[in-house]
Amino acid sequence: MALLSGEAVTVIRKVDGPPDPFGEPSTTEEREAVGNVLVQPGPTADLDASRPDGVSVAYTLQIPKSFTASLRGCAVEVRGERFDVVGDPRAWPDDLTPGEWNRTCEVGRVDG
Repeated sequence: MALLSGEAVTVIRKVDGPPDPFGEPSTTEEREAVGNVLVQPGPTADLDASRPDGVSVAYTLQIPKSFTASLRGCAVEVRGERFDVVGDPRAWPDDLTPGEWNRTCEVGRVDG
């Protein structure tokens, strides 16, 4: 039995779609299931007084070495909820990461 076991998440990226009825560019979403992702709940924080009902929610994800695509500009569905990827997470070199995971990815969203 493995010490750590991940869970499945869905990576959502925007891709160019067909032109709309007026000839303008459009985008669609492409979804990719990624298994064995370690999900670490992050802090939940209240926003400032200008948004009294607002809260930010975050996770830190450990992405397995088997997933090599870019996460820049993507969203990730974790446990049925959608979060935006923060920045452009990069993989650590394989020789510095002996385990199954080599990329830390922070995701978050603001509610309220």
